Amino acid sequence: MKDLSEIRVEIDKIDREMIDLFRRRMDCAKDVAAYKQANHIPVLNAAREREILDRIEDEGGEYGAYARLLYTNIMELSRSLQHKLLGSGKEMREMIRNASSALERENVRVAYQGIDGANSHEAALRLFPKATLSHYPTFSDVFDAVSSGEVTYGVLPVENSTAGSVSAVYDLILQHRFFIVAALDLPIDHYLCGLKQSELSDIEIVWSHPQALSQCADYIDKNGYEQRSCANTAVAARDVAREKRLNVAAICSKGAAEQYGLKVLDSHLQSDGGNTTRFIVISKELIIPDGANKVSLCFSLPHVQGSLYTLLCRFNSLGLNLTKIESRPIPGKDFEYLFYLDFSGNVHSDSVTELLSQLKEEMPEFSFLGNYNEESI
Repeated sequence: MKDLSEIRVEIDKIDREMIDLFRRRMDCAKDVAAYKQANHIPVLNAAREREILDRIEDEGGEYGAYARLLYTNIMELSRSLQHKLLGSGKEMREMIRNASSALERENVRVAYQGIDGANSHEAALRLFPKATLSHYPTFSDVFDAVSSGEVTYGVLPVENSTAGSVSAVYDLILQHRFFIVAALDLPIDHYLCGLKQSELSDIEIVWSHPQALSQCADYIDKNGYEQRSCANTAVAARDVAREKRLNVAAICSKGAAEQYGLKVLDSHLQSDGGNTTRFIVISKELIIPDGANKVSLCFSLPHVQGSLYTLLCRFNSLGLNLTKIESRPIPGKDFEYLFYLDFSGNVHSDSVTELLSQLKEEMPEFSFLGNYNEESI
């Protein structure tokens, strides 16, 4: 058996040989780029890549799967270099260069879903304290208001730390492809609120939004309450006040209880003490504020082996931190999906601009949804 130090010497020698071969291979990629440019040939040749990978896997013997993985990454790097040399993604670069950096916080109309006292109302107030706020019955109505120009921005919940994604909003994001220009992480504290005449012992039924009911599931189960879903937590508070039933309470915010004249019967109902909802601001205009720290994309992937892995490797190679990936069915296409993805970064970084430009060229469908600041309270 060889000594470990001897093995390491041999590995170092092989690595030096491999890096020399890698440099030679990347030099060939430069020549390929020049030829493709002269002959107007696209960078990606999926059939050629599959042919190479199949051959490499076969020649790799017992290490065939590992060899395929290695060469998948090598070809990704080769394509990346070719895109860079060819200046791919001119449309994407132009969009980023021409984006405004000014997010108007005053003298604008802002839409949110729900009514006064809803968590979306609270988020809108935090983000736009001097704007004119308008409430709409549904998430779709908020998108329609932005689309028509009735409002400039829309504030919408997309994710809760306990209950997960708000799928209906993600579906609308992918449908409309508006830009995301800001985000806010809002701590959510749920209260049990009833009529002034009610006592905690009277309560048998709770009304709230499905997300709030989910976030307070342990409390509800422990007390054996019946549940009824409402459009949002503030609507639940309003309706409890209107119905005037002693045995019914709303799970809502303290602000909603005050808004509709309810009494707080119990507090901090959520199962997760760090319960937080992420809200986004949508806009028809691309705005990239100074110091933007979060990027959002949507795209589809080719139906080939390892396409998602290959994509994620690109982010990993650049040291980019993915914070969200969500798949949603494509209407009318069985078992085909659009992906929504968030990562930490700024599009004015050369490496991020290069990546987005390359993805724009290669993905069957690709939309840049924005680069914005995510604020926390």
